[in-house]
Amino acid sequence: MEKRAIKFTDTTLRDAHQSLWATRMTLADMLPVLEEIDRVGYWSLEMWGGATFDVCLRFLNEDPWERLSEIRRRVKNTKLQMLLRGQNVVGYRNYPDDVLEAFVNKAAELGIDIFRIFDALNDPRNLEKAVEFVKKTGKHAQGTLCYAISPVHTVEYYIARAKEQKEMGIDSIAIKDMAGILSPAVASELVTALKSELGLPVQVHCHASSGMAVAAYLKAVEAGADIIDTASAPLAFFTSQPAVETMLACFQGTPWETELNMEGLAVIGEHFEKISANRCIQGTKAVDAMVITHQIPGGMASNLLAQLKEQKAEHRLSEVLEEVPRVREDLGYPPLVTPTSQIVGVQAVMNVLNGERYKVVPKEVKDYVRGLYGRPPAPIREAVLKKILGDEKPVKGRPADRLEPGMPRARKELAKELVEKEEDYISYAIFPEVALKFFQWRKNPAPPPSPGEKPAAVPTKPAAEAAQTKPPEEPGIRRLRSLLELASVHGVTELDWELGGEKLRIKRGGAVAQPPVVTVEQPAVVTPVTEPVQETAKPSEPAPVEGAKPRTAQVGETVKSAKTEEITSPMVGTFYSRARPEAAPFVEKGDVVEPGQTLCIVEAMKLMNEIQAEKKCRIADILVRDGDSVEYGQPLIIVEPL
Repeated sequence: MEKRAIKFTDTTLRDAHQSLWATRMTLADMLPVLEEIDRVGYWSLEMWGGATFDVCLRFLNEDPWERLSEIRRRVKNTKLQMLLRGQNVVGYRNYPDDVLEAFVNKAAELGIDIFRIFDALNDPRNLEKAVEFVKKTGKHAQGTLCYAISPVHTVEYYIARAKEQKEMGIDSIAIKDMAGILSPAVASELVTALKSELGLPVQVHCHASSGMAVAAYLKAVEAGADIIDTASAPLAFFTSQPAVETMLACFQGTPWETELNMEGLAVIGEHFEKISANRCIQGTKAVDAMVITHQIPGGMASNLLAQLKEQKAEHRLSEVLEEVPRVREDLGYPPLVTPTSQIVGVQAVMNVLNGERYKVVPKEVKDYVRGLYGRPPAPIREAVLKKILGDEKPVKGRPADRLEPGMPRARKELAKELVEKEEDYISYAIFPEVALKFFQWRKNPAPPPSPGEKPAAVPTKPAAEAAQTKPPEEPGIRRLRSLLELASVHGVTELDWELGGEKLRIKRGGAVAQPPVVTVEQPAVVTPVTEPVQETAKPSEPAPVEGAKPRTAQVGETVKSAKTEEITSPMVGTFYSRARPEAAPFVEKGDVVEPGQTLCIVEAMKLMNEIQAEKKCRIADILVRDGDSVEYGQPLIIVEPL
């Protein structure tokens, strides 16, 4: 019986732990078995790209470039492979061509042999430059079809997209089944068509979420697939890839030949078994029967659960899973893979948490609807388009053509004393806030976090300077001082306050230029409230700002007579007062802002959520500092409607 060799790509060091451990595998976890992995005989080792770049900087306090160099130093025989998000590079939006080119060149220089290049929307305009830059380096450019199920995602659709990529010069094509929804029958049909129409090597990447992946691999190989993606058993199945050990067993006694080192696989499996305890956050559920409906990919599944826990809303996971397919249909059936998985997933979370669909819309969702991420597979629902954009029209043309070069800006903004190597500028160009915090930590390191623990936020330069000149004030006292100052402007002499559950009345001698220093132990002259406060004459009450909490007479709420309102955080996240670390703040105390003007950003679930004014108002106070962590419902800014 004639044998045909089947090649394997190992995903343990990238997609497997991205799917099961929310990408929390450290370089230290990898080092002991890298040389053993190199001896197994894999066609390639996927060990970089995807979410690993962001997580290294954001959560692990590791330099992703150093990870690449260290792995290359130890893996000398096996091709190193990365996942490149096309024009999104390794981020969550389109980046300028010069940033993409700088990234590809440096990654190739430091050891990447194979670039698996994909676009979440399968939009060829977002792939062409990535393929071009990879081919210029002489490395292998693998095209990708992001697999999804919808009325528009037919075999004919995928063949058309594959032909577009072949014209760009790809060396092979991958079917990327990120949700584990590729059925054995469709796998056979699609691989057969690709082999016939393209004449290129075909690689199949499946997740085991639905339980179909092993069967899909077998049918794909029967149809002519050349390479399949697998993982070491301790990091396999669930929302990860099938185990390499399982697939080797499946091919025994068949016409397909596998020549991997089983002894080496056992050593690798033992190592990862030892460190797997309490690391998997996916849970114990082996098969998700609903994945065909919600189509949530493996990496998104573990991260979505982690993000809901961060929002203290993990009990609402079922509601979010029901909302995801509705949002996906609204947005034109995008395949759920980074960044569209975050875009759809976070919008679904916002819809559930806020109790109203599209009441809070992150900036990335607006940009997607504007067309800045590319062309959706199907038209966006008209009512949703109107609610999000109003009268604004989506853009046309290649999205990246609208972007200014990014590398000169990164070189200008990033302080020279924080730069250790050329790669730092690339990291900053892609993730300015996250990279800056990492560089500051690297210069003055704190104890490293345990796996899965988020490092403490490092304040940006203005916040750090403020902390040196003035000790931090307890938030309740800060709000009280702000209220007293605002009350003096309006000539208010008395106001209600609640302290420790006791209602108090704070009396002032009249309007003063500066509010007095007030402490919790010794507040200003107070008396228990026994009758309603006599308010000064005031104009008619304005309508409350949607999304802002009217202030009452309690701590964290304003005085009725002051006509102020709180802008609160719609989610747990990190507060930013500016678009980039070195940019000017969106607003400052005393500014008058117009409806729709950005007040701040709350970063959560990998997206930058812009908080905007809904009516004309004056900024009375900003209650949190740049880089501070904020809770759901926490007051961020006090505004005075005008």
